[in-house]
Parts: sequence; C-alpha cells; structure tokens
Amino acid sequence: MSLSVAIPASREGLAVPARAATRRTRWWLELLAIGWLAWIYDATTNLAPLRWQQALGNARGVLHVEQSLHLDPERTLDHWLAGHHSLAVWLSDYYDNAHWVLTLALLGWLWWRRADLYPPLRNALVLTNVFAFIVFWRYPVAPPRLLPGYTDVVSSTHAFLDSHNGVLASSANQLAAMPSLHMAWAAWCALALWRMSPRRWVRVLAVGYPCVTAFTVLATGNHYVLDLFAGLATLALALLVLAAPRRLAAAWRASAGARGRLRRRLRRRRALAPAPRKPLGELGSSASSQARV
Repeated sequence: MSLSVAIPASREGLAVPARAATRRTRWWLELLAIGWLAWIYDATTNLAPLRWQQALGNARGVLHVEQSLHLDPERTLDHWLAGHHSLAVWLSDYYDNAHWVLTLALLGWLWWRRADLYPPLRNALVLTNVFAFIVFWRYPVAPPRLLPGYTDVVSSTHAFLDSHNGVLASSANQLAAMPSLHMAWAAWCALALWRMSPRRWVRVLAVGYPCVTAFTVLATGNHYVLDLFAGLATLALALLVLAAPRRLAAAWRASAGARGRLRRRLRRRRALAPAPRKPLGELGSSASSQARV
C-alpha cells in the first residue's frame, strides 16, 4: 500500500513541493526488529546478578566525577521529591510508563501516517538501543537509588507497573543507568515531533518532553546527570553513523568537478614534460653499434 499526497498550488500558480509517496514497511519485519532488541536487552539483564559489585563500583566512580565537577544534584532532588508524595506518585507513574507508551505510540503513528519519515527515525532508534546495550554489557552502572543515602521513590510510592519490585523487576535491567535510555528515547521523540510538524505548540511539547523526563529520572533516583548526557550522545552518535554514508556520497559527487580538473591538469603536465634523456653509456653503445653496421 502506498501513500499519495496531493500537490496544492501556490498563490502564484506554481506547484508546492509535497511529500513523495512512500510505501510502508512490512509490519511483521518491524515486530521482528522489536523482538530482536528485546532479546538483546534480556541477555544483558541476565548478566546483572554476576556483575552487581562491578556496577556499584562504577556507580561510585560516576558520582565521584560529578562531585568533582560540582554537577551532582541527584541526592538533593531525590530527597525533595520524596517529601512531596502527590508529585512523587505522578512522576513515578510517568517514569515507569511514559517511556514505553509514548515512544512506541509515536513509532507506530510514524509507521502508519508518515512512511516518508519512518525509516530513518526507526533506524536511529534501533541503533541508539544497540549502542546503549553495548555499554550496558561492557560498563554496568547501578542507579543512585541502589546507593546509600538515596530513596527509591518509584518503589516507595508503589507506582503502576513498578519495574523495581515484584514480577517486573526480574525482566528489567537494574544495572543499566549509563547511558540513560529514558533520555535518549525522549530526545528521539522530540526529534520525531520536530520533524513531523512545524506547529509551534507541537515543537514546544517536543522540547518540554525530554526536559520533564530529565527532571523525573534524576529526582526519582534512577539516573545521574552524566547518564543524561551519555543518552543524548548515544542518540547523536547513531544519527551521525546513519548520516555518514549519505554525506560521504554527496561530498564525492560534489567533488566530481575538482577531480576532473585535477586529472586534466595531470594529463597536460605529462604531455608537456620533456622526454627523458638517455644515459651517456647508452648513447655510446648505440653509436658504436651504428658504426659497426
């Protein structure tokens, strides 16, 4: 099934460019990609019991770096939110559910309504997760809530679908603080909304969503400030990797004229260059051979 878009006429009678018709990808291929990512995530989750002490040590290292940079508001925000029960309940539910619901809903809407934008945005989200899973595997980091002096706000408020306790706790990677996929996914949603619509209110929501997410994951004791920067960097790296082939191909095409001029200049130089002189020994041997003849 293809999507067709009518091309309206402008006031001057000229056609206004519209989105090109794009065929949607097969839904079962998209489900396979989601299942593959879930399998990798589950594999890293199964390693968590074996690396508990390593993750706690890495967490203390991250916190030490933040303290040396005077960039460690996690404990202050955590204690403040723990003292405001109603807000803590709301943000805990937001933390546990908005992360999945909004991202998957937006991904599905893009697949259904904006097939022109879906492939590059889907690829960016998949590659972001792959990069994050590699870090989870090689550098496990415990969240602040598992360190002394912090409150696990999500568990203390009994959030809906709490992933820190009960049945869901075994299926969630408790040592995956670095990088923050909450932040990476929120930034991806902001990018998708920004590209989908030029409306001001949509773009205000696009910017506001990762800001609220950043405050929530810090105040609930689930991430460090460096985790947020790492999450943004992971998304940026995915976008750069995906854009690199296209940029390189465009640069190669743009340099076609310069490369042609260089080849012509080299050919002219070879044509104008004097013929190489023969060594004196070769000249004498050729003269003697002529005399014998």
